[in-house]
Amino acid sequence: MKLLTVMLLLAAAILIGGGIWLYTPDRPRAPLEAKYAGRESEFLQIAGLRLHVRDTGPRNAPAVILLHGLGSSLHTWEPWARALSQRFRVIRYDLPGFGLTGADPTGDYSDARGMAVLAALMDALAVPQASLVGNSMGGKLAWMFAAEHPARVDKLVLISPDGFASPGFEYGKQAEVPLIARVLPYTLPRFMLRMNLVPAYGDPSLLTNAVVDRYRDLMLAPGVRRALLARTAQVRLEPPEPLLRRIKAPTLLIWGEKDALIPPGNAQDYLRAIPNSRLVTFTGLGHVPQEEAPDRSLVPVEAFLTQQDWGFAGVNAPPQAVP
Repeated sequence: MKLLTVMLLLAAAILIGGGIWLYTPDRPRAPLEAKYAGRESEFLQIAGLRLHVRDTGPRNAPAVILLHGLGSSLHTWEPWARALSQRFRVIRYDLPGFGLTGADPTGDYSDARGMAVLAALMDALAVPQASLVGNSMGGKLAWMFAAEHPARVDKLVLISPDGFASPGFEYGKQAEVPLIARVLPYTLPRFMLRMNLVPAYGDPSLLTNAVVDRYRDLMLAPGVRRALLARTAQVRLEPPEPLLRRIKAPTLLIWGEKDALIPPGNAQDYLRAIPNSRLVTFTGLGHVPQEEAPDRSLVPVEAFLTQQDWGFAGVNAPPQAVP
C-alpha cells in the first residue's frame, strides 16, 4: 500500500509541477508473453482466469507454492525456484491482477477470491497439500489460506507479510484511493517506478536495470494498472490475530532488518499470534530478500522446508539474526 501511495504522489508532482502529461499506454500482450513467459510457463484456465503458471521439479516430490507481493510477478522467485526445484515440486504463478495473468474478469480482488484461486490451482494440479511461501501481499494470502485450509498446508514461510495495521491504514476501514490515482493507468515513467522500488532494497545498488525493466514491462501489461487500483479500493483490513492463532503449520518468518515497506517490528506481532513459529532476520536486507540476496536468504528457508523437525515443539523459538 505504501508503494502505491508514493507512486501516486510522484505522478501528481510530475503532472502538476511540470505540467507535462507523460502518457504511457498498456503494451500488447503478445510481445510481453514472448519476452517473459519462457519455456517453463503454462497458461491454465483456473477459476475463470488465464493463469500464468510455472510448475517445475519432480512431480512426486513435496510441493512448494511461491506467492509474490504487490506489483510483482512470479519472476521474483527465479533464483529460489531454480534451487528448490532440485528437490521439491515448485509452483509459482502471477497472482490475479498482476504480470501475465492480468486482470481478473470478475473484478474481485478480495482475500476470499485469492484463496479460492489458490485452492482451484492446487486442485487442477492434483496437489492436495503444499508448503506455502509468500512475500508481502503474497504472505498475507499464504497465512490466510493456512488458517482457513489447515489440512492443505504442510509448512508456512512468511517473508515480510502484510496484515497488521499501520499509520493511515487502519482496521475496519475501506481503503481510500486518492483522486490522483486515476492517472496511474495512463502514466508510468521508468524513473518514477525505480524510485518506488528502491525502498524495497536494503542496498539500492543491487537493484539492477533489468529488474526495473521487468517490473515496468509487466505493470504495463493489459489491464494490470487498473487492476492494481481496483485491488487497492477493495482492501479492508481486519485484526489478524484470530486467524493467525488458527494456523496449524510450522511457520518460519523471514524479515530484512532494513525493510522500509513493512516494519520489522511487525515480526513480533506474528510471533505472538502464530503457534509454532520462529523468526530469522537478515542484516542489511530489505523487503524482497529473495531478489536482493537470493543465495543468502534461501539458506534458512531451504533448511526449514527440508528438515522434518526444525525445533518446533509447541512453543516459539528465539529470533535468529543472519549477518
